[in-house]
Amino acid sequence: MKRYSVTELIRQGLRGHTGWERAWRKVEQPKDSYDAVIIGGGGHGLATAYYLAREHGMTNIAVIEKGWIGGGNSGRNTSIIRSNYLFDESAALYNHALNLWKGLGKELNFNIMMSHRGVLNLAHDEGEMRQLKRRVEANRLNGVDAEWLDAREVKGFCPIINISGDVRYPVLGGTLQRSGGVNRHDAVVWGYARAASDLGVDIIQQTEVTNILTENGQVTGVETSRGTIRTPKIASATAGHTSTVAQMVDVQLPIESHPLQALVSEPIKPIIDCVVMSNAVHVYCSQSDKGELVIGAGIDAQLSYTQRGNLDIIEHQMASLMELFPMFSRLRMMRQWGGIVDVCPDASPIITKTPVKGFYVNGGWGTGGWKATPGSGHVYADLIARDEPNAIAAPFTMDRFVTGALVAEHGAAAVAH
Repeated sequence: MKRYSVTELIRQGLRGHTGWERAWRKVEQPKDSYDAVIIGGGGHGLATAYYLAREHGMTNIAVIEKGWIGGGNSGRNTSIIRSNYLFDESAALYNHALNLWKGLGKELNFNIMMSHRGVLNLAHDEGEMRQLKRRVEANRLNGVDAEWLDAREVKGFCPIINISGDVRYPVLGGTLQRSGGVNRHDAVVWGYARAASDLGVDIIQQTEVTNILTENGQVTGVETSRGTIRTPKIASATAGHTSTVAQMVDVQLPIESHPLQALVSEPIKPIIDCVVMSNAVHVYCSQSDKGELVIGAGIDAQLSYTQRGNLDIIEHQMASLMELFPMFSRLRMMRQWGGIVDVCPDASPIITKTPVKGFYVNGGWGTGGWKATPGSGHVYADLIARDEPNAIAAPFTMDRFVTGALVAEHGAAAVAH
């Protein structure tokens, strides 16, 4: 990758960026066959391709994206990073991801704007206090950094928060994961795309997979809007449409798809330097590098593939935000968006091979997909290369819905992230 001097960067900017080198190779025409095809060019799909190439030597790979790189759920989230989940299995998976996040920018040689600013999860009644304190102890046993703060300590960490007792849901305390934080979602997908492309992976955009071909219970290829591609391994990484892709090979998944909305305010000067989440009032908030407040809540109750928002969700978010931060009442909201999340019955993901040989599924992350991106891609690549899940991924196969060994993370999934 060419390195530009400061002078050249300024010159290119004044020229309208006409001389920029491409971040990754443009594939004019897909090959007739690949050793593996990954459906979905978001964070999970690109991370999977990168680790397949880097760690398993599988470079004859194609990533097929219906739209553009990072234009799906990777571009429709609030980029919160944390690993303070309750159960051992989840802690291993999300902490694996967090450890990869810490060095990812350096590894990819791409500034992903990783900010370990800390994540606060608030408690508003005695029941929540007990649950969150239990999670802190469980986290510590699993090597996850976590601590309990009382109300005054919460105020000390986030000075603008309202801890008055004269509100519907007074803040009684909260958990803090100092290593949690946020990053820049488009930078992450661009970094993975460039790194994977440099290793030989073909990234094919504006190409829709219309069917998966099978013969004698094994995948043989995919039909796309640009022709048929032969391959013995197909890996789905299509957040929001996991069940739709699986239906192409008659694999039924215990997944529901829901819209998840978020919005941003007008930009203001730096005022909140952490992530604050509240399950009781149902809102979470952080501040972007551009000064906007990034605000979200829980998933919409209805099943839908729409990416439009609705007024009642926005009203609820605003009312909840005012509960915690009355000073934000005069801010104007600039824009909002919705992403589609796949939700499993136990609020944990599916990382699995399927009864159709050569067809693999990575989905059902619910609202936790972005934070898991590097860890998800890392363990998924291992599964695809070896055809067996490693120790981290093993608890998240489809078998758990038969054996009953669920990883029930509804509480640690919190308000949404």
